[in-house]
Amino acid sequence: MSRNRLLWLFVLGGVLFLAGCARKEDDSATPAAEKPTPVATAPSATAPPVAQAGKVEGVVTFEGTDPDALIVMTGDPACARLHPTPAMSEAVAAENGKLANVFVYVKTGLEGQTFPVPTEVRSIMQRRCLYAPRVVGVQVGQPLHISNSDETLHNVHLLATTNPEINEPQPKVGLVLEKTFEQPEVMMHLKCDVHPWMNAWVGVLPHPYYTVTGAGGAFEIGNLAPGTYTVAAWHESLGTQEQQVTVPADGKVALTFDFKG
Repeated sequence: MSRNRLLWLFVLGGVLFLAGCARKEDDSATPAAEKPTPVATAPSATAPPVAQAGKVEGVVTFEGTDPDALIVMTGDPACARLHPTPAMSEAVAAENGKLANVFVYVKTGLEGQTFPVPTEVRSIMQRRCLYAPRVVGVQVGQPLHISNSDETLHNVHLLATTNPEINEPQPKVGLVLEKTFEQPEVMMHLKCDVHPWMNAWVGVLPHPYYTVTGAGGAFEIGNLAPGTYTVAAWHESLGTQEQQVTVPADGKVALTFDFKG
């Protein structure tokens, strides 16, 4: 085993030991938590314009108790310094009954079609010891950049089933890992083994008909040829819902996905 490899394992083991020994803080004495604002993402415009195209639009709602909790980052002082006000886990990013970080995509209805591979780079940043954005979509063959902007050790561990697994360290600021995926897969879990609260998800599709809901829970998938489709909405802890729709020529279909906690 190389000297650099031994050093990386020693550092990783030490940080994990500190994280495991971190005490649970008293919520009653903790300031109001930080809540990152999820931002809706749109697909690349890689499908040629469709004659008499229609679209699917709607909103994702949430009803129930929000299970999110404060993140204890005391195991890594570099992370704790970045959050004088503790951050929330945001596994369920719900606000005013609307749900963010939901991956909405066309599941069936596009079989037999091919689409150009976009050259636009999708990005996930390790920033302030969190992943941003939390949910991202790419097309098969489209580049994904995963970067480190923190003055601390991260590692990129992508748990994939259809595509190859990734597990690579990023020990310093400015490092960028570029990957492409050759098989569709919804969804792949991205985590940092050094900081167990860091989670993100990547969806890989053979087409550009997908989006991710932002803070208002809204979504829109346009440039769809008239026809019948299955539209799916995936959430990391609340599961997947599907609805079949018939998109009219030059028209739109309104959908609502209702998730319950």
